[in-house]
This record gives sequence, structure tokens and C-alpha cells, in this order.
Amino acid sequence: MPTRQIEARDVVQRFNAAINARDLQELEPLMSEDHVFIDTEGGTVRGKGACLEAWRGFFAAFPDYRNVFTDLSVRNEVVTVSGYSLCSRPELAGPALWTARVTDGLVSEWRVYEDTPAVRRELRLPPPSSL
Repeated sequence: MPTRQIEARDVVQRFNAAINARDLQELEPLMSEDHVFIDTEGGTVRGKGACLEAWRGFFAAFPDYRNVFTDLSVRNEVVTVSGYSLCSRPELAGPALWTARVTDGLVSEWRVYEDTPAVRRELRLPPPSSL
């Protein structure tokens, strides 16, 4: 795997570790100034400051929220992730997909998707493996 892809994977894993730790001081330096967050319904928050405030509120509202990554792939500047979220709030728990655009070593876009067959096709991901 080329070095740039390894670096992008590492940035995304560190970004998620900061989310899981609810650590804004770790999250902030991993975000570009023009960072964009897009939720599963297409709601968008733009700009590093606005995104940090949104995360602050989210962490306060859902202190037990965590993401577990099961697979990461990199194409160009986009890291595509499959996995699941854990949370005591059922609407935030369960299978999920994410994409992260990594530009110059920073996450410029973090997007969350519902894990559906249509989204998997759009992201060029295989169907989930059955256990």
C-alpha cells in the first residue's frame, strides 16, 4: 500500500479514536480549517470551529457513543470505512458506514451513512459478511 494511503488510514483511525475518547483536543488538529461534517440525513456542519462545537454538544448528549471500525479502504483521498456504532440510544447504535476525505494529512470531510445495500453499491463496498 502506498505511503499516502497508509497515512490517510492512520489519520482516520486517530480521528475516530478522538471521537471515541470524546477528546476535542485530539480531534481539533486532525481537522482542516474548512472541515465539513455530513450526517446520515445529509445535514451539514461547515468549518472547523462549528464542527468542534457540534462535537462538544454531541459528546455531552451521548457520552457512551463509540464507533467500531471493521474494514477500511482507501481510494485517492477518500477513506471508506465499514463498522458499527455503540450507544445506549438505539437510533445511534448499529451498522454504519463512513467516508473521510483526507487532504494534506487532515480530515476535510467526515460523512456518516446508513449501512444499506444501496449505499454499499454507491461506495463500491461488498455486502456485509454474515457471521
